[in-house]
Amino acid sequence: MAGAIASRMSFSSLKRKQPKTFTVRIITMDAEMEFSCEMKWKGKDLFDLVCRTLGLRETWFFGLQYTIKDTIAWLKMDKKVLDHDVPKEEPVTFHFLAKFYPENVEEELVQEITQHLFFLQVKKQILDEKIFCPPEASVLLASYAVQAKFGDYDANVHKPGFLAQEELLPKRVINLYQMTPEMWEERITAWYAEHRGRARDEAEMEYLKIAQDTEMYGVNYFLIRNKKGTELLLGVDALGLHIYDPENRLTAKISFPWNEIRNISYSDKEFTIKPLDKKTDVFKFNSSKLRVNKLILQLCIGNHDLFMRRRKADSLEVQQMKAQAREEKARKQMERQRLAREKQMREEAERSRDEMERRLLQVKEEAQMANDALMRSEETADLLAEKAQITEEEAKLLAQKAAEAEQEMQRIKTTAIRTEDEKRLMEQKMLETEMLALKMAEESERRAKEAEQLRQDLQDARDAERLAKQKLMEISSKTAYMPVNSTPPSLPADIPNFSLMGETLSFDFKDTDMKRLSMEIEKEKVEYMEKSKHLQEQLNELKTEIESLKLKERETALDILHNENVDRGGSKQNTFKKLTLQSTKSRVAFFEEL
Repeated sequence: MAGAIASRMSFSSLKRKQPKTFTVRIITMDAEMEFSCEMKWKGKDLFDLVCRTLGLRETWFFGLQYTIKDTIAWLKMDKKVLDHDVPKEEPVTFHFLAKFYPENVEEELVQEITQHLFFLQVKKQILDEKIFCPPEASVLLASYAVQAKFGDYDANVHKPGFLAQEELLPKRVINLYQMTPEMWEERITAWYAEHRGRARDEAEMEYLKIAQDTEMYGVNYFLIRNKKGTELLLGVDALGLHIYDPENRLTAKISFPWNEIRNISYSDKEFTIKPLDKKTDVFKFNSSKLRVNKLILQLCIGNHDLFMRRRKADSLEVQQMKAQAREEKARKQMERQRLAREKQMREEAERSRDEMERRLLQVKEEAQMANDALMRSEETADLLAEKAQITEEEAKLLAQKAAEAEQEMQRIKTTAIRTEDEKRLMEQKMLETEMLALKMAEESERRAKEAEQLRQDLQDARDAERLAKQKLMEISSKTAYMPVNSTPPSLPADIPNFSLMGETLSFDFKDTDMKRLSMEIEKEKVEYMEKSKHLQEQLNELKTEIESLKLKERETALDILHNENVDRGGSKQNTFKKLTLQSTKSRVAFFEEL
């Protein structure tokens, strides 16, 4: 009996025992992470853990997103994680995403990790066509995305077809033109080659600077109805609230900047906005779901807080982050300059080595040619010597024959007196003999001259042989003293001291370096203005170039609306300024009459 009671007590205690932790999966734009969380954790505890893991300090832009019945929701910081309406199956999944967007990415996004997360999110939104992007701007953005991923363009490495597996352009843009993937890659690569020297963070920042000027960047759209029941779209972004026609998400009909709004509230499905001007009536609208109202309110409060924060002095934390970012940027820029100089010196050393190797090969070829010439000279000298000896022997033989002919002539003269007939005969024979002797003497003289000429040629050949040997000795001595291994010159003295020991990074700044950096920054500002003008010219040039390949029947409604805005000379900033010039009262009245 006692044993049965103990068993029941043990079973009851096991039944009452609750798990102390649960598993959460966090999905970022480029990774997934899993955490073991305590049951009592609030949203802030989980959010802070994720931010610490990522090394993110600019936390105010981000949130943890989940979905409830096809409606987006964000994890509340002051509410327990498991008290949210999320699936209770483990692991509980959240998406770590940017919830609020900056007005000016270059001024507000300080940390490199913040820039990278925004870059990945905006890039995906453009490729998924949640942000409309004109075709020519899509090509430019794709070139910066390629620079961020692959680094500087190298024709030997980035050969045709290297972008075949990359998703770089929205499908809408690809379908709009009669262009092959190779044609798109050619145009992307042409711009990619111009981005040489930009680091990954610089390329991603250029991408964001262009993307933030598109009309749908950073806007959250919600379907609403005004008092008359007209269906409209409410857009919430960093600048304020905007009212759109459901068929036109590019151009707002009315805009209310945050500095004109005093209070926002909702009751059930009715949303109420009180303008700052107390003389102006409030304006109201209805949304489709209560959850949508909660989401609208969250986005309005967060965007309004950031809007007001931007117009105040930076907090101490932000000042510290910006100071660290400036120092890090300066350090990276100077490191890149150092690496660029080292690369340049290495390339010069390699060119010098190649030049020396080429010269050494040339000297070897000259030495081989001189050696061949010497061998030919020696062979020629031997032949000339042999020919001179033969000629000299022939000359001696001819001289001997001429002497014998002279003796024969003397003998004939002594016997010529015997008879007249014999005398005439002898005179005739003597004349013939004299002619023969004369010819032989001439021949002997000619042979003697030829022998003399051959001796002179032999002497010239020997002189040429001596000169060839002397030149060969000079080439050999020059080759012996020529340095074969080239070492790159030592680094200039003005490069900052940079050393890496284990995992400790040491870097010393010099006043001269900072002054030079300041001058370079000022120079970059001027170059940026010129580049912006050049960039617009390039975009117009590309647009004109591919216009003839456009399939007009495939243009979407947003393409047509964008082209109309461009023809009117409208831009995102200009449109917002025009819409806010009217009084708040007239805009509220216009909204109610839509």
